[in-house]
Amino acid sequence: MFQTTVQLLYPPRCLGCGTMVNSDFGLCGTCWRDTPFIDGTVCDSCGIPLQGQEDNHRTECDDCMKNPRPWVQGRATLLYKDQARKIILGLKHGDRPEVVRPTALWMARSARPLIRDNMLIAPVPLHRSRLLKRRYNQSALLVQALARETGLPYCPDLLVRTSQTPSLDGKTAQERQAVLQGAITVHSKRRHRLTGRPVLVVDDVMTSGATLSACAEACIEAGSGDVYVLVLARVPKDD
Repeated sequence: MFQTTVQLLYPPRCLGCGTMVNSDFGLCGTCWRDTPFIDGTVCDSCGIPLQGQEDNHRTECDDCMKNPRPWVQGRATLLYKDQARKIILGLKHGDRPEVVRPTALWMARSARPLIRDNMLIAPVPLHRSRLLKRRYNQSALLVQALARETGLPYCPDLLVRTSQTPSLDGKTAQERQAVLQGAITVHSKRRHRLTGRPVLVVDDVMTSGATLSACAEACIEAGSGDVYVLVLARVPKDD
């Protein structure tokens, strides 16, 4: 009865455009069509879509072959454009935490090739000054929801951003790496949690991968097992 009353007062609405839909946390037909889910053949390192058929062999994009990643394998759920970009900006800057649950469901499907026994999930960290301004770490919210969907343990503060870095927007991959040099480390009181075990590092968006590289390198230096990465969205190469 209570649930029925709530649905009458607050009918479910599309995450993209706000029109009424049949169930909570859904997308209407138009927004689903305009949301660029990644499927098919992808780069095994960064998750970008690739042409051709899957052949059960490792496949990488040109960028990842030229610049090997410090992590073992990576996946992305969406391309960062169109409706996906709108949803993520709403989560990141628009105070829309209601998008966490459905996007974590989508991410859990993308994560299937990455899941390993005894794996620990951790978010990309925000510096405390940015966390105070934003009031929450969107990657940590995604990790919490993803842990519920996968049954894997998570550590929200495994990684720490020790210095306040400037915005990476507009910077080249090399400039991003230079800015992040030494900026991320493993929390001294959480180091024991990753010793010898695989770690899945989660972020909302991957552009060049510099931030995820800094996180992976910090985990490896602290004694983790293999590191994997998962992002909600991957910026298209032609952007």
